[in-house]
Amino acid sequence: MERKGSLGFRSWLSIILFGLAGQIAWAIENMYLNLFMYRTIIKDPFWIALMVSSSAIVATLTTLIMGAWSDRLGKRRIFLAAGYFLWGISVILFAAGSTSFVGKLFPHAAHIAELTALFLILLDLVMTFFGSTANDAVFNAYVSEIPSREYRGKIEGLLSSFPLLAMLLVFGLLDPLAQDGKWSLFFLIVGSLTALLGLLGFFLLPPDRTRPSTTGVWENLRYAFSREAFTQNPVYYAALGLLFVLSVSMQVYMPYIIIYIQEYLGFADYALLLGIVLIASSLASILAGRLIDRKGFLYPFPFVFASALLGLVGMFFVRSMLQVGIAVFTMLASYLVLTTIATSILREYTPRGKAGRFQGIRMIFCVMLPMIIGPFVGSALFTRSEAVYLEMGSEKKVPTPNIFLGAAVILLFSLYFYFSLKKKFAAKEASRGAET
Repeated sequence: MERKGSLGFRSWLSIILFGLAGQIAWAIENMYLNLFMYRTIIKDPFWIALMVSSSAIVATLTTLIMGAWSDRLGKRRIFLAAGYFLWGISVILFAAGSTSFVGKLFPHAAHIAELTALFLILLDLVMTFFGSTANDAVFNAYVSEIPSREYRGKIEGLLSSFPLLAMLLVFGLLDPLAQDGKWSLFFLIVGSLTALLGLLGFFLLPPDRTRPSTTGVWENLRYAFSREAFTQNPVYYAALGLLFVLSVSMQVYMPYIIIYIQEYLGFADYALLLGIVLIASSLASILAGRLIDRKGFLYPFPFVFASALLGLVGMFFVRSMLQVGIAVFTMLASYLVLTTIATSILREYTPRGKAGRFQGIRMIFCVMLPMIIGPFVGSALFTRSEAVYLEMGSEKKVPTPNIFLGAAVILLFSLYFYFSLKKKFAAKEASRGAET
């Protein structure tokens, strides 16, 4: 039983389990599915690029449609629990993505490797559909509808740390299986745990907080992109702009940071240092969430904005492993806190009863577009480098320190949204005070 004004044990446990499990499952797709295809099926990078791009499209469309549909039905709990269960089952099916299995299905096929690659992409799209439904659309809507303002920072600080914690868990517990080629066991473990969590969700998740929408799915979907929504929710869209800039800035360097450390700086034994930095950054995000709850959403922004710039500029100059570790921590921890600030406001000012339909627009501006814009900006900053390294049998340019200066320049644009948000936020809080 959850006390009034308190989230309660069930809500906290649901946030932790479903939030962390979702990030672990996405980490598997982002980090290991490409490796699985490259090592066991085909080495042509075309197929990996096709899988990544098609998955991104399906994830965005799924979040848009299924989020709006969950608003229409008002059934977050069923969507979330069933979605995680089917997500887990779809991960287990990756074990069937082998040339031997596909060869038995199509014994007379001439290009079995290409056919298997296509089969794996189809499996990935199925998995992406269930994963985006469960996590991107419904879980995010579920968290947005939590009514306790006094816990918003703690929740977002915790959720912001989960991608890093998921990376550590995957590297520490599952990477040995991948390196030994035990892919069937690898996918069976991840899929089974995700599916079991989905079954547990039918009993663990608190009752739905939202009522079914009186409007249809397509009308719900249209609303999030309408001028009406923009004028009615100015704080939400200002926070969305802030999160968009932060996400683009991070994507300028994040896809290349490990390659930069390995190939440009020449560090081979960096795993321990990186693990310490990731844990410390996660703790900083969690502690910052508590500060946000006590002092207000925007209170830490000027301090962490300055430290983020300091970390980015520092990465341009530092060369020793210790210096790099300090700069990466300063940069990464600051970004996590900035993200916590933006997402806290975004969720707090998501229109009640309409959270599902707003997850699609969040997906477009905070995930899809930054992952398109950021890496291309980063790549443009080091394409003239003469140094190369081998990846998947082809030569690739080595990232240079310019990527961090580029990220710093983009980060400066967040100041516009910060001051705009500060003005709108103060006006909104004043109107709330007048109403009460």
